[in-house]
Amino acid sequence: MISLELKIPPLVLLVIYAMAMWSLAMLLPSYQINMPGNIWVALIFLAVGVLVPISAVLSFRRARTTVDPRAPEQSTVLINSGIYKLSRNPMYLGFLLLLISWFFYLDHWAGIILLPLFVAYLTRFQIKPEERFLLKHFGAPFQSYLNTVRRWF
Repeated sequence: MISLELKIPPLVLLVIYAMAMWSLAMLLPSYQINMPGNIWVALIFLAVGVLVPISAVLSFRRARTTVDPRAPEQSTVLINSGIYKLSRNPMYLGFLLLLISWFFYLDHWAGIILLPLFVAYLTRFQIKPEERFLLKHFGAPFQSYLNTVRRWF
């Protein structure tokens, strides 16, 4: 059986879900919300959704370790400072915030259904396999990190 663990790059998954949200909005126009101020809310989520993963990537660059989530075996340093004090997965949190921004921009109910599916898929097929490897690789320091920092926020 082929496993989906660590197979689809999270950035590709973000694009897939964004396209699915847009498709649902186009296919089901009667589910439009027409929420006042939705563009402003979308812009706020967009700003935070861009800043959070950029902060995470900069932490990885400063530590000179891999940013590729499909290759956790290339991790050389456990990063638990900066944005990583608040979330174990700030890059994925940023992607979720971008999808929330897209939901508000589209202003369509069908998109809200896909947000928990994105979180569930990413948690099962990306985050948990990464955490298993990092626990083997870094041992007690990573276990301590798991016990003190939340997965998403």
